[in-house]
Amino acid sequence: MTTASPPAERARVRPRYRTPRIEDAPALWRMAEQTDELDTNSPYHYALWCRDFAETSLVATVDDEVVAFLTGYFRPDAPDTYLVWQEAAKPRHGIPMLGVQLFERAADRAVEKGARYIEATVSATNKSIIMVLKKCAKRYKAEVATSVLFPADLFPDGGDHGDPAGPGGHHEEVLYRIGPLTPRTPDGPAG
Repeated sequence: MTTASPPAERARVRPRYRTPRIEDAPALWRMAEQTDELDTNSPYHYALWCRDFAETSLVATVDDEVVAFLTGYFRPDAPDTYLVWQEAAKPRHGIPMLGVQLFERAADRAVEKGARYIEATVSATNKSIIMVLKKCAKRYKAEVATSVLFPADLFPDGGDHGDPAGPGGHHEEVLYRIGPLTPRTPDGPAG
């Protein structure tokens, strides 16, 4: 008989990182749905993403259970730019700094594949991802530039995301652009 690991034991477990598979799509959809800061797309969207953008996305697993995901892609009109679409983790996963670790692994992979910039759009209220973006920039010794990419009025039928836009509204999407980036050495960015 197997029992679940206590939270203290589970924290010592190292997650395994891999590209998502189509069968991971329901887990990604559920995590996005349970994350207040994220727009939830249809389950079909996550199935397509796990098929068409698996190579530029990551999941973290513990005992073959997906506990976190990050979806991203290289922008077609700017192939040196990697855009992070969504990142989420299961509540109470018990792994310290999992979101930061996942983001850093995705950033490292993107830079190895030629990314000189990493972008993400973020609501001003999403303090946790803003912290992750700033940590990534510091780790690469890179600048962070911000600008409004999409104003709130571009999303007339958005949902209530617990932000100043209110019910029926959508927050503005602030673009965070990190770079230029160079591949890291074991002690930091290449010089």
